[in-house]
Amino acid sequence: MSRKVALVTGASRGLGAAIARALARDMDILINYSSDLAPAETLIQDLRAENSDRKPTPQFTAVKANLADRAGINDLVEQTIQTMGRLDVVGSNVGWTRMTDFMDLDEADNDIDWDRCFDMNVKSHFYLFQACRRYLAESEGSFIATASVAGVKPSGSSLPYAVTKAALIHLVKSLAVIAAPKIRVNAVSPGVLLTDWGRQFSEEKLHAVQEKNLLKRFATPEVYQLLLLWCRS
Repeated sequence: MSRKVALVTGASRGLGAAIARALARDMDILINYSSDLAPAETLIQDLRAENSDRKPTPQFTAVKANLADRAGINDLVEQTIQTMGRLDVVGSNVGWTRMTDFMDLDEADNDIDWDRCFDMNVKSHFYLFQACRRYLAESEGSFIATASVAGVKPSGSSLPYAVTKAALIHLVKSLAVIAAPKIRVNAVSPGVLLTDWGRQFSEEKLHAVQEKNLLKRFATPEVYQLLLLWCRS
């Protein structure tokens, strides 16, 4: 029996890279990146070093794809099957926002922001699921989407972002019902993480968020590794 395979989108850094690390001990990984190959190559080198004791030699591959484009999503999945031969876990980790004042309705009144948030935070996950559905059903695999705490309570980098992350959570719940029992569908909803994305917030905003946290500190991407392992098991 061939080794299991995971596809992780937006995987070259931050939370996506943490997802890849969480799965790498048990699976071969296809790492999707959008534009910059260098971080993806660095991650692959790290994964190979961290898993050098595995036999046979694990396979870690990077593939560029535009997840804002349905044709690009379909091509990514087909490349995964052609390269890896199967698909067992999908970490659907793409998203988009424009940093604004969540409390400012004038800033939220932007058609471009709403359209792009729906495209990236909702529709791209649905399109990816559709492209992967056949292969995940064959392997009785898992589809795990990255949502946000902003989709659970009114908060976050913008109103369009929060609303579309809430829509993603409902999409995941719906897909879990529709795809059962062959495919398990889950979402993980992080708060602010000090990744490249999280550091776009001002120091004032980050301090305010940290003070609201009961533990008075930020979670790290690695915290979500256990959740991801649970979701795909």
